[in-house]
Amino acid sequence: MEDAFDGPFLGILGGMGPLASATLMTRLTQLTPAETDQAHIPAILWSDPRIPDRPAAYLRQGEDPFPWMLNGIRRLEAAGAKIIVIPCNTAHLWYDALAAQARVPIIHIVDAVVQNLQAQGVPHGRVGLMATSATLQSGLYQSRLSAHGYECLVPEPEEIGRHCSIPIALTKQGHLEEARRAASPGVASLCDRGVQAIVLGCTELPLALPHAMRGSWEVPIVDSIDALAHAAIHWHRRQTGKRKPDD
Repeated sequence: MEDAFDGPFLGILGGMGPLASATLMTRLTQLTPAETDQAHIPAILWSDPRIPDRPAAYLRQGEDPFPWMLNGIRRLEAAGAKIIVIPCNTAHLWYDALAAQARVPIIHIVDAVVQNLQAQGVPHGRVGLMATSATLQSGLYQSRLSAHGYECLVPEPEEIGRHCSIPIALTKQGHLEEARRAASPGVASLCDRGVQAIVLGCTELPLALPHAMRGSWEVPIVDSIDALAHAAIHWHRRQTGKRKPDD
């Protein structure tokens, strides 16, 4: 007999940073088409802010976060997660190693962003990318976007610190208004270079550039938190048979 308490639980490997993880939970709830509590997605959040800094580790300036992230995955699996999302872009530099050891699928955040770009009417073309310096240097986004017909433009070297690194740090510190003032010129600069969309490839940047202000620019703003939420909703609908005609 099937366990009545089992089901299509979404696992969230969070804490990188904590506010981004909490925001994903909020956006997952806001974006799910549900009229009752019971129609929402069962989710398990493992938020462990002790996970070592990912950009520092990638640049060989800090402790390896892989054992900590794998521990989180194991905890989520043990709790009953059937699929996992990681609301941290730079953590996906360890995606292949984590996916190789995970017992359940892990949604790749860049694949979710590609799906969201397409859903927002940008099936190909030139897109601007804002992210941590480690994510930008790694080519994490560039390779996957290129495979889907996108040309990826990144901030000029002197802009990465001012308009990406600083607002990301300010967001982690809870200074969201200061983060907004630091990040906004970065969006404007990429728009001036003729991009058709902006990708916020760090899960702190959607907090620095909230939905209420995104109408200030004429191009779609695709954020990786919402992209993950939409991908999780799509997965859940498939698991429960609640598919839309275009699913």
